[in-house]
Amino acid sequence: MTTAIIYGIALVGLVLGWVKDPAKSRKALVIGFRAFMRMLPTLLAVTGLMGIITGAISPETISRYMGPESGYLAMVVGAVVGSITLIPSIVALPLAGSIYNAGATSMAVAAFITTLNMVGLVTAPLEIEQLGKRYTLVRNSLSFIFALLIAVAIGVIL
Repeated sequence: MTTAIIYGIALVGLVLGWVKDPAKSRKALVIGFRAFMRMLPTLLAVTGLMGIITGAISPETISRYMGPESGYLAMVVGAVVGSITLIPSIVALPLAGSIYNAGATSMAVAAFITTLNMVGLVTAPLEIEQLGKRYTLVRNSLSFIFALLIAVAIGVIL
């Protein structure tokens, strides 16, 4: 229903724009189409990655390690996986939704997404080279701790 409302609003906006200035509306559609074509490989990769993960990792396995019966360990697993994963958010968010639908807790998913964006173990060598070892260790450690606190807060709220 929400999707239909959003598409309806977009269609009404397009019609109103077309009535007011067809040339600008045509230009906007071309810009939008080009942006979509640039995003298409990523969207296809996301769909493929979600399919591979869904096929390779059973919902039972996800539920065992990241589900409610795992308690706080689920959150730690999500945080560790997010810390060592280097994928863009456009891929991570649908992946997180799939993990959640497969049985992961909201705390585990929040820890995954938060550490994915805040902690960079894969990029740490470059960060150490550019900013120094102490800075990198302090930033990553604090980011990991705050990600866990955010995950707990999400778990309390939801």
